[in-house]
Amino acid sequence: MARIVVKIGSSSLTKALGGLDSSRLDALVDALAGARARGDEVVLVSSGAIAAGLSPLGLPRRPRDLATQQAAASVGQGLLVARYAERFARHGIVVGQVLLTADDVTRRSHYRNAYQTFAKLLEFGTVPIVNENDTVATSEIRFGDNDRLAALVAHLVHADLLLLLSDVDGLYDGDPGKPGTRLITEVRDEAELAGVDIARPSASAIGTGGMVTKVDAARIATDAGIPVVLTSAPNAVAALAGEQVGTRFHMTGRRRPTRLLWLAHASDTKGAILLDAGAVRALTKKKASLLPAGVTGATGTFTAGDPVDLVDPDGNVIARGIVNYDSAEVPKLIGRSTYELAAEFGMEYERELVHRDDLMLL
Repeated sequence: MARIVVKIGSSSLTKALGGLDSSRLDALVDALAGARARGDEVVLVSSGAIAAGLSPLGLPRRPRDLATQQAAASVGQGLLVARYAERFARHGIVVGQVLLTADDVTRRSHYRNAYQTFAKLLEFGTVPIVNENDTVATSEIRFGDNDRLAALVAHLVHADLLLLLSDVDGLYDGDPGKPGTRLITEVRDEAELAGVDIARPSASAIGTGGMVTKVDAARIATDAGIPVVLTSAPNAVAALAGEQVGTRFHMTGRRRPTRLLWLAHASDTKGAILLDAGAVRALTKKKASLLPAGVTGATGTFTAGDPVDLVDPDGNVIARGIVNYDSAEVPKLIGRSTYELAAEFGMEYERELVHRDDLMLL
């Protein structure tokens, strides 16, 4: 039995004018139901909410402004999930909707709740259907694209495979529409991507991702110990059955604490903590927490619990972490020991600026 996260893009689910393409959606559900029948667990990360909402709202194309996108998502998300629920029900499968924002999974209590929700849904035998919560997400708390969201969800649920379904059948070494372009069947490390032209936008006016977002998602997942297959939606049955289709990205790293991966890849930092050379050595060599004594300054406005960048004396971001103080408090902490701070301000100041368990080296 395998646990598989499948991501499907808007262009693979919708018609040219933006409405849901029932035949495409039904084919996807049938493929996923086949995997379930073999004993696999499936989590579906599905784009398409905004696209599904275009036609009912009379919009000719995907809107550019956030408010109209959120209105379309509000209308389309219900249509999308209702269609999934109807089609999965024919196979005796119940679906559960999970809408996420990046903020939901960068804070400690929120990411734990997200994991527990997925675990319980899978325990009940449902297929969780995941999307970014477009209706309420602001530009500051967006994942940016569902490819990256899928990679992070794959790590969150401890998936054995991430399957990225697109409108192209794999990664090519150039424009697949031009003669002589070669399909890359396997990627084992970053060196094999050298010289590959991935900076091509989505071929669809409905979708938002291009090959860049898919390769970035593959990097996130494989670096966390999860193999990735990139192929087209019509190849879903073959890919789920383990056949060689599309492009397979091999694992390049090992699994790490889930919340730290979210911190590195899903969060937009609220500010920066500036470090001296001693603090940099303590974090990178000794795997220590960040203490106020090693801080030289701070930028931005943040509150305790926010993600911040940790910056070395040369201006390089060396890590991200969850800060334990508000930005307004940092100036009085700079360069001082926790013992001094506790003596002057009270025992609540005898704590790390960023605890090692809440820190991810980049």
